[in-house]
Amino acid sequence: MHMAWVKTISGKLETRFRYSSALCYNTFPVPPLSQSQKNALEEHTWQILAARESHPGKTVAWLYDPDSMPVNLLEEHRALDDTLEKIYIGRPFKNDTERLEHLFKRYSVITASD
Repeated sequence: MHMAWVKTISGKLETRFRYSSALCYNTFPVPPLSQSQKNALEEHTWQILAARESHPGKTVAWLYDPDSMPVNLLEEHRALDDTLEKIYIGRPFKNDTERLEHLFKRYSVITASD
């Protein structure tokens, strides 16, 4: 979800995303979260960290390289994505276009009250 937002909002410098708190982070429209939703997201975070730690000596670059990313780490990230998308719309999004449409609608609602 967040990377779809970053790719659309921030632009790039050379080949890297131009990431800033003002452009990307603080504008990302996070829905209100219940305590159980926060707990579920936190649990996924711990599972991702455990998956990363199960590959001692490997760099973050190696862990997240599409050609070498361990299956357990990929599965944990997919589980987090699935949970987050269900929080947003109750089901997985079809594609980034649908994600962005939803995010921009949420952003419009949030900024309309300012």
